[in-house]
Formats: sequence, structure tokens, C-alpha cells
Amino acid sequence: MDEKILFVDDEQNILDAFKRQLRKRFQFDTALGAEQGLKALKEKGPYAVVVSDLRMPKMDGIEFLRLTKELAPETVRMMLSGHADLTNAINAVNEGNIFRFLTKPCPIDRLAKALQDGIDQYRLIRAEKELLDNTLKGSIKVLTDLLAIVNPEAFGRASRVRTLVREVAGYMGIDDTWQLETAALLSHVGFVTIPEETLNKIYKEENLTSEEAQLFQMHPFIASDLIKNIPRMEGVAEIIAFQEKLYDGSGIPPEHPGGEEIPLGARILKVALDYDSLQISGREAKDAYSALKARNGRYDPQVLKALEMALGIEVKYELKSVRIGELRGGMIFADDVTSLEGRLLVAKGQEVTQALFERLKNFSRIAPVSEPIKVLVRIE
Repeated sequence: MDEKILFVDDEQNILDAFKRQLRKRFQFDTALGAEQGLKALKEKGPYAVVVSDLRMPKMDGIEFLRLTKELAPETVRMMLSGHADLTNAINAVNEGNIFRFLTKPCPIDRLAKALQDGIDQYRLIRAEKELLDNTLKGSIKVLTDLLAIVNPEAFGRASRVRTLVREVAGYMGIDDTWQLETAALLSHVGFVTIPEETLNKIYKEENLTSEEAQLFQMHPFIASDLIKNIPRMEGVAEIIAFQEKLYDGSGIPPEHPGGEEIPLGARILKVALDYDSLQISGREAKDAYSALKARNGRYDPQVLKALEMALGIEVKYELKSVRIGELRGGMIFADDVTSLEGRLLVAKGQEVTQALFERLKNFSRIAPVSEPIKVLVRIE
């Protein structure tokens, strides 16, 4: 049995009694008081179940279980108390989000049954989380693979933008960038509904017809509507829905006021998308940034400042020419990779991954690939 239990009480004799009565049934640790309990959670966890006394000096069981919930949200929490009044029970449920409220003295068989129920609940929580995580990863992979097959150029652009938003977010002090990076990677899913000739106009910043402009305006909502049906992707879908909204209130959706009310992730993504468009049109990094800055009011000033700092990272790469077998993870394709017949295989700006490496290697067995391949290699 791998799941562990943690007993927390301020009376050593009670903890010793647990050891005598339960050591053959469960794997567990004990902690004398809440402070030692928190230390055990950090240093010896994870625990499937935590059982805490209610009345303890310095920190009571309710506060301890509340902190346990923050440190280990998947851990099942129980209260064991000799003071079983209704108020304490209600507070424990509301603040500690407990699974069971047991009273002292608690018959050992009853306690053992509660502990086993707690372990079963923990297994259920873990299984559900694993299922959701795998469903989420699988759904994202399906969408990105489809985009790479249907429109390699759009996928290449999304990959470049993903790298850029990660760098910008880092300079803004944003540590958790999962939603933002996923939104960048899926930001072009709606492009599958746009004809290729219209996409070429968009990439070259050429004027669109009214019908083409309407198609372009719809793509964030098409992508957002697809993505929001995937579990845990609501935040990603919101970022994508606002990716064409400008800080001054213009853009889509038109009824939204703009400014700080635009999700921060969408503000970052919009800057990255427009910067990438300028680079596609042939502008150097410095000129592209200057063009963005000249568009007064369109972008969050803090995001522009972070972009300015992030662009300095580019000088830490050197250009190399390699063959397919020399590709390594972390390299960035500096040019489009094509077959000798001119078919686009990988768009420039994408980071070399194992999947892309295998794809190029397998393709080269069927048809010649244009080599050498130009890549950017980070200078350590």
C-alpha cells in the first residue's frame, strides 16, 4: 500500500496509541502539533489522508486543515475531536473542507473504516485528475496536429508566437504560463476555415475584401467555441476569444470596452501576434517593435515594455546550418523546411521537438528534403 496517512495531535500518548493500534493496517506518520504537521506535509508528503485534532495550541485543527488544503488540495482531510459541538463541525467543513468529522473516543474499527474510505476517496480524486489531464493533453495534441497538417504556415506562426509570449510573460513576472502558451499554440485553429489566398493576404498585411475581413474576424470565436468544450480549457478559450481586441477598445469583440478589462493573457497574445505579422512582412526586430509602439493606444504599455526586454534575448542565438540527423531539441528553425519539390514541411520559427524530428526523418525516407537546414542555436 503506497498511500500514506498523517496523524496530527498535540498529545503524544494519543499518537502513540494510533501507532500501536493501526501500524499493521496502514502506512502513516505522526506529528506533534500543527507546526510539525505542516513540516511533514512539505517534507514527507504527499499524504492520501490527514487526520487532525481540533483543539491544539498555537494553531487549531480548523486552521491547520485549511492550510493543508492549500498545500495539498488532493489530500483527504479528517477531523478527530473530543469537543464535538455543532459550530466546530460546521467551521471544519466550511474552512477545512473535511471528509469526515470524528469524535473522541473513536472505536478503532470505526476509525479504520473512515481511514480506508479516505484512501478510496483519494484514489478516486487522483484517477479523475489523471483522466482529465490525459484528456486535456490528448485534445490539445489532436488540435495542434490537425493544424500542422492542414496549414503548416499557421502552425508555424502559432509556435513562434508561443515562444514569444513565454518570454514576454517571464519579463512580466508571470510564473504560470500554461494557459497563455496553450492559447498561443491554439490561437490559429480558427484559420482552418479561412481560404489559403485570404491567409496569404493576412500574413502579408494586404487589404482584405469585406467578406475576407468578416471571415478573419470570426476565427477567434470559432477557435474559442471549439476549445471551451474541453475540460479545464475555459481560461484558454477566453484568451483566444479576445486575441484580436485592442487596448483602446477597438477590435473584436466590438462591444467590449478594452483596457484592463481585457484578459491579461489576451493582451500579451495580441502584441505577440502583431509583432510576428510585422516580422513576416520582412521587418527587422527593432523596426517591428517601433511600429507597434507607434500605434498609440492599441497595446497595453506594460506588455510593450516586456516585449522590448524580451527581444534582447534574440542576440543569444547563433545561426547554424545542419542536416536532419544533426537536429537537436531546443534549436529553432530559422527558415522554412521544404522538400526538394517545394512542399512546406515545417514553418520557420518552430522549436525542434522529438515529434518534428521524427516527422522530417520519416519524410526524408520517402522524398528528398532540402538540406542543409538553417537553425538558431542558443548560446549558453
